[in-house]
Amino acid sequence: MSHAKQGRPEAPSTLEIRNLKRDYTLRSGFARTTLHAVSDVSFTLEPGRTVALVGESGSGKSTVARIISRLENATGGQVLLDGVQAPNRGRALERYRSKVQMVFQDPFASLNPFHTILHHVERPLKIHNPHLSKKEITARAHELLERVQLTPSSRYADRRPHELSGGQRQRVAIARALAPGATYIVADEPVSMLDVSIRLGVLNLLADLQRSEGLGVLYITHDLATARHFSDEIMVMYRGAIVERGEPDSVILNPQHEYTRTLLDAAADPDRLGQLKAEVRAEGSFR
Repeated sequence: MSHAKQGRPEAPSTLEIRNLKRDYTLRSGFARTTLHAVSDVSFTLEPGRTVALVGESGSGKSTVARIISRLENATGGQVLLDGVQAPNRGRALERYRSKVQMVFQDPFASLNPFHTILHHVERPLKIHNPHLSKKEITARAHELLERVQLTPSSRYADRRPHELSGGQRQRVAIARALAPGATYIVADEPVSMLDVSIRLGVLNLLADLQRSEGLGVLYITHDLATARHFSDEIMVMYRGAIVERGEPDSVILNPQHEYTRTLLDAAADPDRLGQLKAEVRAEGSFR
């Protein structure tokens, strides 16, 4: 019988947020007050799953995104990637960012207007893959553009951001986030600044990439309807805290917190709208 040691299976990857807090000190003359932007937020994100963080502007959800992306420091709590505290500087931070990337709300502001689309995708490839040749980097950049459905990639590579539509620019931002080999994508209101007609295409792209690439996606939004259809779990955030969480249908169809019910009342209900249109048609007055 062989006594050779069997290799242990690789532990599943996780991005864990523990008791996250972020306070800001506000000054007015000699007076100081403390704003609790994020209070004791905890959740886990795993590859192959989409978690939606839902709330109105000012609820603290974008602050959570910036802390996870290491663009801002927390006042308390931890961000753990595979059980290791996320770093704030140096090569360790570079390695962390190769696994955790952010897609920003404004696709125009997040891209440098002076550089080509190819440059935006090649740059993270160069930073995180210094061993690759220029030819290999360019080939991979074109592959990434094709993966986000900017085809043929040669049509877009030499353009600059202002020459693309908002939806195309956001696809470039997604390709750039994928370039380092990210396992987790933090998507901060990724379609809120896009035309309604193209939002669904970008969300479907993220959903397809999540499934095909096994990505863990934190989808930050104020829209409960898209959160229901594009996520595996919904967390509702109010005044810096998670006030409700659960499976999408459970949260939408049986909300427990008053704030969740308020969000639902303020949102358009496609089922209710369809029923209303049917009733109006039956009366013969629908145009």
